[in-house]
Amino acid sequence: MEFKISKDLIQQLEQLIQSKNDQQLEVLLNDLHHADIAEILDELDFDEATYIFKVLDSEKTAEILLELEDDLRENILRRLSAKEIAEELDELDTDDAADIIAELPQSKMEEVISELEDVEHAKDIVDLLRYDEDTAGGLMGKELVKVNVNWNVLTCVKEMRQQAEHVTRVHSIYVVDDEDRLKGRLSLKDLLTTSTKTPISEVYIKKVDYVKVDTPDVEVARIMQKYDLEAIPVVDEMGRLVGRITIDDIIDVIKEEADKDYQLAAGISQDVEADDSILELTRARLPWLVLALFGGFVTVHVMGLFEAVMKEHGKLFFFTPLIAAMAGNVGVQSSAIIVQGLANNAITGTLAQRLLKELSLSLLNGFILAVILFLGSHFLLGFEFAIGEVVAIALITVIITASLIGTFIPIVLNKYGIDPALATGPFITTSNDILGILIYLNIARVILGF
Repeated sequence: MEFKISKDLIQQLEQLIQSKNDQQLEVLLNDLHHADIAEILDELDFDEATYIFKVLDSEKTAEILLELEDDLRENILRRLSAKEIAEELDELDTDDAADIIAELPQSKMEEVISELEDVEHAKDIVDLLRYDEDTAGGLMGKELVKVNVNWNVLTCVKEMRQQAEHVTRVHSIYVVDDEDRLKGRLSLKDLLTTSTKTPISEVYIKKVDYVKVDTPDVEVARIMQKYDLEAIPVVDEMGRLVGRITIDDIIDVIKEEADKDYQLAAGISQDVEADDSILELTRARLPWLVLALFGGFVTVHVMGLFEAVMKEHGKLFFFTPLIAAMAGNVGVQSSAIIVQGLANNAITGTLAQRLLKELSLSLLNGFILAVILFLGSHFLLGFEFAIGEVVAIALITVIITASLIGTFIPIVLNKYGIDPALATGPFITTSNDILGILIYLNIARVILGF
């Protein structure tokens, strides 16, 4: 059952902190999962959260540190000494430790590294820090189990027992040569059912999925998702095994990418959260709002060019919001489907084939909606036949245009290495609004004789 924070629990914790009853605090929190404790600390103020953090054992707080909100973690790290931070990092896997230490100022980072007790652990962390955080090298951990292709089963078992002491969870057993180049993987079942004298070269599986240290994190996520992998080995430029990436790291990547795409689609240009400052939220949201405002100016200018038509047939004005809204909605629908397909690597065929399919779909949808609009405007609203004809034809044309633009732009952006999620936000909506009004009023001028 999922843990829920209660007001009574928060009040109880605050009372224990005020009375400095450390023993009772430990008793109250020790049986909780580290993610639940992190959630509790996020509900307390910085001083109270830091106090609890220092009371609990490093083995527990190290995991809590990973789950904290960024602001709270930054504040707690600022209040801990280099030695105290090093004690936390000694309890973490190398990838998690590298993520934490990367958040520190350069001067404190060096102090913390010098305070790490395990020299090999410190070397691994320093090695990971040289990789870009958005690559496989930045995601990987050094903890893994590997065996030499020249060993026999008995030697492998002995070596694996020693290596497994430093690995939290053994997902795979990797096979390497004398130069540490990745050769394949070893099935635990084959290892258990094979004679101890059998050479590993006779039983290991040569086919193994892997990524290179410079592979982008989203590509790693796609590969692991496609092949349903719990872990994937990472090799360097020479094919040497240097680490592994586990599924928990990839879940974080998928979540971050989804959050970023959602914010881009909503017209937010930076990674922000609801609790960020007003200035940070303004910087993230204002650029796209300015774009939408200029788009509105352009729309007003376009409508001004057709002032004579609007004066003669004032009823056309009532349909302008409808045309603009349909253009925006259809464009966002089309682009959202394409962006989703690009993210899942599910877009097949050429650009021309995609556009032809979208043209057929928009023709069908446009015709059905145009018939409904024509009948509604003529029989329900009592508008003259000519107005209904203009609006119906304009609606079909606008839907086709918006669909093609919504399909074309994400594919082109993706081709040139630009995040296609940009195409599902205000960019598409604003451009299609302008085009929709322009198409609508031009059709009105032609049909009505202006």
